[in-house]
Amino acid sequence: MVTNFVSKKAKIGKNVKIWHFTYVGDNTVIGDNVKVGSLAHIDYDVRIGANSMIEGMVYIPPKSRIGKNVFIGPAATLTNDPYPPSQKLIGVTIKDGAIIGSCAVIKAGVTIGKNSVVGMGAVVTKDVPAGVVVLGVPAKKRYLRDEYNRKQKKWKNS
Repeated sequence: MVTNFVSKKAKIGKNVKIWHFTYVGDNTVIGDNVKVGSLAHIDYDVRIGANSMIEGMVYIPPKSRIGKNVFIGPAATLTNDPYPPSQKLIGVTIKDGAIIGSCAVIKAGVTIGKNSVVGMGAVVTKDVPAGVVVLGVPAKKRYLRDEYNRKQKKWKNS
């Protein structure tokens, strides 16, 4: 039997797809047309904007704020405790249109700017400005989102 746990205190928008073995905690708000992959863990007091896609095995801790049209790749991890274990938590903010690559890790309190890209496997320890691509460990600015879009288009057309 396939089971999910979606809290009765969570607010789920229209046309939301939540796949197998996913957890959604109390006081979480998920906007319309969001897709959440299998084995994702979306804890309590999380906000996810409309038209976002959360892939499988993603961890989103309490106090996280995710904008509209955001993509979070498989097994990405957001954190909310910069000096664990402590009782003082601060969430990650991901602005509209951002892309987070698979297996990326984002430190508590970091803001990922609008339309920015975090490459797969990156470890983000500082805020990412809008419209840039960051890669590596620790993540550093490599180029602008426009170049990413050109590379993506070239790949799609090859």
